[in-house]
Amino acid sequence: MRLLLVEDKDTFRRLLVQALAGSAWDVLAVGDPMEALEALERSPFEVLVTDLRLPGITGLELLKRAKRLHPGLRIVLMSAFGEPKDIVEAMRSGADEFLPKPFDLDHFIGVLDRLLALVEAPPPDPRELWITQSPAMRQLDQSLSRAADSPVPVLFHGERGVGKLRAARRLHTLRNPQSPFLSASAASLPDERHLKLLAGGSLYLTDLEGLPAAQAQVVLHLIASNEGRNIHWMGGARALSEMPEALRLSLGVLTFEIPPLRDRKEDVLPLFRGFLETAARQEGRSTPLVERTIERDLLQRAWPGNLREMAWCVTQSLRATRGLILTALPDPSLSEKVYIPLPEPGTLESMLAELAGTAESALLRRALEANAHNPAATAAALGLTPRVLAQRLREHRIPLEET
Repeated sequence: MRLLLVEDKDTFRRLLVQALAGSAWDVLAVGDPMEALEALERSPFEVLVTDLRLPGITGLELLKRAKRLHPGLRIVLMSAFGEPKDIVEAMRSGADEFLPKPFDLDHFIGVLDRLLALVEAPPPDPRELWITQSPAMRQLDQSLSRAADSPVPVLFHGERGVGKLRAARRLHTLRNPQSPFLSASAASLPDERHLKLLAGGSLYLTDLEGLPAAQAQVVLHLIASNEGRNIHWMGGARALSEMPEALRLSLGVLTFEIPPLRDRKEDVLPLFRGFLETAARQEGRSTPLVERTIERDLLQRAWPGNLREMAWCVTQSLRATRGLILTALPDPSLSEKVYIPLPEPGTLESMLAELAGTAESALLRRALEANAHNPAATAAALGLTPRVLAQRLREHRIPLEET
């Protein structure tokens, strides 16, 4: 993880660098805020730690410019002269923490450990699409609201693609929206360091069906460990009967069935419009209008792939739409195939480049789907390292989690 430290006092800057020696952070320390901006323009960092009073521009101005370059950047502001109005403005502008100088180095390390957890297991976006027009989803949402008051483990079950992980993120947001959230395969759990960083947050387990008995015991041991007792445990499975019994009993203190999309027709159009708006915004486009004939087609579809199929449908429809009105939906039989639209006319080189980018995005999505959105398995299948896979996904704006 890369950390950019901006402190114009040489002695204090060296002290902080020494305190981080041997840690998980790859530190670049500078004394000039303009040098820091140049570093941010060259490459991304996960965390920025900056003094408030700097030569040239203030730490507050640096914070604002850094956020424009990297909106997801985590930021710690330090100062011996912090006015309350400065602190308020810093928090409104995106600072995660304000440290009044002098501060204890152990406290400084603790703050960075918390940010490391949030970088490696970021909280879900509280604005994530969550539609509850149907009676079944209204009842589920009410149940999740009641469950939020309890720290007990929770299991979500339902068909492939119905949104089990989405429901888990909803429960996490209701419980503690600012704490870490991590989705991981039960077959390749995080190490104890990661579990410690997740304290107060949530861990959602996938691949629980047919889990070998030995691995199930590893999961049970971690749940009962000191680190595990400080985590909200959740999991997802197609059918509870397919899980090892001991694990089902331990994780399934509360269980929630997520209804398939065919049983919640009232949610179909709001979901489609919501997915369409999100996809258009990510591409910097206006959201197309949906014709009445398309709406009728959407309501008549069986949606065997549930929300995942709908997300795919939205992506393909948007790619095929050049104007302001969505006039066609892709053939459902194509959902198992890689669909690459022809690029806009141009030079051969530019058209080939656009085709290559579209193809890479489609192949990444297909690999994620084939490997149940497990990053380690997906990276191995594609012959990539997990870090390179994460970078490619960011470049194509592909979320790692399942729908």
